[in-house]
Amino acid sequence: MKMRAIALSVLLAVSATGVQAQTPPPQDVAFPGLLRIDVDARDIGRRIFKVKATVPAKPGPLTLLYPQWLPGAHSPSGPIDKLAGLVVTANGTPLQWTRDPYDVYAFTVQVPQGASEVVAEFKFLSSQGTQGRVVMTPDMLNLQWNANSLYPAGVITRNIQAQATVTLPPGWSYATALDTERREGDTVVFKPISYDHLVDSPLFAGRHFQRFDLDPGAKVPVHLNVFADEARSLAAKPEQIQAHRALVQQMYKLYGARHFDRYEFLLALTDKLGGIGLEHQRSSENSGDTGYFTEWDKTWLGRDLLPHEFNHSWNGKYRRGADLTTANFNVPMGDSLLWLYEGQTQFWGQVLAARSGLWSPQQTRDVLANVAGTYDRGRPGLAWRNLQDTTNDPTIAQRRALAFRNYQMSEDYYSGGQMVWLDVDGKLRALTGNKRGLDDFAKAFFGMNDGDWNVHPYTFEEAVSTLNGVAPFDWASFLRERLDGHGPLTGGLEAAGWKLVYTDTPNEAFKAQETRGKNSNLLYSIGLSVSESGYIGDVLWDSPAFNAGLIPGMSVVALNGRVFKAEQLKEAITAAKTDKAPLTLLVKSLDRIDTVTLDYHDGLKYPSLERIAGKPDRLAELWKAR
Repeated sequence: MKMRAIALSVLLAVSATGVQAQTPPPQDVAFPGLLRIDVDARDIGRRIFKVKATVPAKPGPLTLLYPQWLPGAHSPSGPIDKLAGLVVTANGTPLQWTRDPYDVYAFTVQVPQGASEVVAEFKFLSSQGTQGRVVMTPDMLNLQWNANSLYPAGVITRNIQAQATVTLPPGWSYATALDTERREGDTVVFKPISYDHLVDSPLFAGRHFQRFDLDPGAKVPVHLNVFADEARSLAAKPEQIQAHRALVQQMYKLYGARHFDRYEFLLALTDKLGGIGLEHQRSSENSGDTGYFTEWDKTWLGRDLLPHEFNHSWNGKYRRGADLTTANFNVPMGDSLLWLYEGQTQFWGQVLAARSGLWSPQQTRDVLANVAGTYDRGRPGLAWRNLQDTTNDPTIAQRRALAFRNYQMSEDYYSGGQMVWLDVDGKLRALTGNKRGLDDFAKAFFGMNDGDWNVHPYTFEEAVSTLNGVAPFDWASFLRERLDGHGPLTGGLEAAGWKLVYTDTPNEAFKAQETRGKNSNLLYSIGLSVSESGYIGDVLWDSPAFNAGLIPGMSVVALNGRVFKAEQLKEAITAAKTDKAPLTLLVKSLDRIDTVTLDYHDGLKYPSLERIAGKPDRLAELWKAR
């Protein structure tokens, strides 16, 4: 009775305020007119986007929505906190808006008689410094339409026709998958398109720009659009562009069909704009090191990003999990199939990096060794949590920092999913005498309806059925054992003719990861990663470091009585293997200084792949260009 009384009091309070507590659900009905979105992106000094949304309307209540559930992010992470200065008018007269107290992304107004549209204006106050990802700098910007628009509730978004306009800083170039209707000075007007596809077609713009044709003469063009902090970063060598052209051809050979009328890679070479790798059906948002081209041999580690995001045009955009395919951007998404959406894309992203020549076979092998090490010894959280459950992480954690990520786990459906699909490839080859593999599944599951770019959802049952079409087997049990189980996820290595071992020398990918992270990664030996200054960034659960009381956030002040240096820690670990002396660390945590002793004598350990004698090398076959 008490709970019913509370519920009734809340209902009466809502009724008394006149607040609408429920957003109209999306209906498959026609949308009258054209939603117009105009963005002024010239205030680069203060990083402010000025937005005007003109919405067809009829007299009565109208609910305007700010996109909440973001494709690619798989989470309710629309940056509503950065919307400010909202003013809604009809025929030039201000209207009072009310935010739904139970749905803070929804704003309701009463449209007066005689009005056929409302105009909603606001500012998008993009991030500065530590407030989030920076999307505007003095030299470039990343315009995402979901962050810079409002749309009407009550209609599924594929039925809403929208037309976008952007005004850029003077003289800036731009790139997007949207078709340009006209450019008048620095104002660009795009052709109308569905609101779904508008949100799926972001824009990069900047001072320093170069476009590369990745499929010369093709009826369906593919371009690499590169923006940079400085013009010198745009100097690409012919062989570098050729590797990107090979990527396009290798992807076509994998799938045999395209689901776009054009494809635009948007790539920012920057240390000022926030990092990104985000998929879209006809484009992708990417960022890379300023030396992506000019320091090619040093920046190789990140070159699987473009293969990954390009792959998503097939897996994730054209085809995606049925529970991710929603009627608008404010209906909750379901992430249960991300181990297929992201896991298989992670698999193909690295395979296509090898097939195209963006990575060498050795580089690909080193990266795979590091992934395998993670799911052999680097994820103690697998003892209590399974891979399937991590598909909930986009909603649970939304990529916030975690105290013990290796134990809590976070979005392991990416690389853990990759290991599952390597296992699937091995099983397919074993069942068919090496005549069929995951390539055959990919072409059957994603490579249909050439030229179609309407969403085509998939289910677990369809994935199982397609695998059975490649090679009959109990695939449902095979997948569920790996997704719902708690063991290591390294079975695909043995099927491919390789085994995981640990050596005292880091492979080149491990070294590159340490360089990128500016740390020494000792997780497989004493169980921590530490920066040159002594800051402990990670501690492996139940490792020697963890059991000695070390935690992330501490700082190592001294090692064995001397001022701490990361390289000397590696030397001390090696020495302790023979002299058996414990490591003595002086550590600082908050306002305390403590001495910690690590009685560890097994030396340095780094993951590596080693051939299994007498077994064929299926990895070499997998990574060979088609």
